[in-house]
Amino acid sequence: MVWLIILGVVGLVFAPAMWLRPSPRQQRLIQLREAARHAGIIVRIENSPLHDGGEMLPAYRWPYPAQQPGPDFVLVRDAVASQALKRYQAGWRWRMEPLRPLPDAAQERLLALLARLPEDALVVESGAAALTLWWDESLDIASLESLAADFAELRDSLANRPDRPGAHRRLQSPRA
Repeated sequence: MVWLIILGVVGLVFAPAMWLRPSPRQQRLIQLREAARHAGIIVRIENSPLHDGGEMLPAYRWPYPAQQPGPDFVLVRDAVASQALKRYQAGWRWRMEPLRPLPDAAQERLLALLARLPEDALVVESGAAALTLWWDESLDIASLESLAADFAELRDSLANRPDRPGAHRRLQSPRA
């Protein structure tokens, strides 16, 4: 009887520690985010750019080189987009179009990339600093690596194509 009481007390002591262990899904996300960081992708959990706002989503960012800003645009998946937004490709709508047309090579890469994104990819956004994917992280590491290579190629083809050339240049220090 004493042994049962001791086992019960030990179980009560270690039970909270077991609750603190990450679930299998959390472990998968940790590994996925770590693989993304090793590939040079900046991963953050932030307020999404979706219209209803407030929803926190993982944002995977491929930064543009410092002196080569990218164009500004936001593409939203039909499932979460207003029907009033302009259609871009089957399943995607422009929330904000780039001011200047994208080069043909970048256009082709973007179309191919959108066609192979998982269903939980909700927004593809480009700004002066980075190309960003907002999604729910459904892929495994191998699939992410393949997708990351495609995003890096798209980023490289969009780099140095800002909507407002000169607006993103760093201020020059006055000469003495």
